[in-house]
Amino acid sequence: MFLTGATGFIGGHVFRALRAAGYRVRALVRDPGAAARVPDAEAVPGDMRRPGDLLRAMDGCRYLVHCAALYSYAPRDRPVMRAVNVTGTAGLLEAARIAGVERAVVTSSAGTVGQASLPGGHRLPGEERRPDERAATEADAAAARTHSAYHRSKIEQEYAALAARVPAVLVLPTATVGPGDWKPTPTGQLVLDFARGRIFAAPPGGGLNMVAVEDVARAHVLALERGRPHERYLIGGENLGFDAVWQLLAEVTGRPAPRWRLPVTLALLAGGADELRCRLWPAATPHVPLEGVRMSVERMYVDSAKARAELGWEPGPVRAALGRAVAWYREHGYFTATRPLH
Repeated sequence: MFLTGATGFIGGHVFRALRAAGYRVRALVRDPGAAARVPDAEAVPGDMRRPGDLLRAMDGCRYLVHCAALYSYAPRDRPVMRAVNVTGTAGLLEAARIAGVERAVVTSSAGTVGQASLPGGHRLPGEERRPDERAATEADAAAARTHSAYHRSKIEQEYAALAARVPAVLVLPTATVGPGDWKPTPTGQLVLDFARGRIFAAPPGGGLNMVAVEDVARAHVLALERGRPHERYLIGGENLGFDAVWQLLAEVTGRPAPRWRLPVTLALLAGGADELRCRLWPAATPHVPLEGVRMSVERMYVDSAKARAELGWEPGPVRAALGRAVAWYREHGYFTATRPLH
């Protein structure tokens, strides 16, 4: 088994799920200093921007699980994000074919499907449900110009994976939460900011689907063993309006949910100013990413019925996953806020 992304958030949990299922793992490690995160694996140094160099590393491996990806809101990272997520994936799968790999699982994103609203889901106060509301499925195509450069790269990655000559199964996780999000991802940063008391205003509206990272990892193993080649499987937990997200975070952190809602126009102006700042000073880190602001007004709800039916997969409660995430951040010294968590 050859695994990429084993030192990352999702990939690290996939590594542990594969080991628990009895697989021997050879793991791609870009930073040799991070090899300690995969103690039971044969660590192989390499870089997704040079996938041809990995041909020899995959020799003798029957399976490939590809979790490595770059996710960033910074404008400076957009070219390398495409190089890693799109070109790197295409090259990796071709190298896998030459190496004799029989089957691959590729981690994509739920951002590659269209967004919709969920009947009976969590809505903003006073918001009425539209007659055509429903959650997105694998049959829904994402908009041609999605707001996120990361999601655009994932759409192109899927085209590359489905065109590859190695039979590939695509796993499409939603916003993933849980312990071990050390970087953190944008979703992990949201959890961390709330726990630190840095969320002063709620987004203008919208919602998203959240899923526990342990459930995402288990879905990768099931996709490897039961998934149909060239099929996509949405891996989502619960569809939540942002008000419901704040309420869950309030319950697991003991902090109050934000009472003030940021107006859409003000949020877009702040995001636009932050985008301009990062373009003028490429080394800058986005504080109010414009891509994130635009996504915050969408209802990014999905239906994972296909994964349930074909993979036998079932997600656990999101509240518990948020609790595990907060506990992990607290245990590892991420909190700097003066008010302690209970």
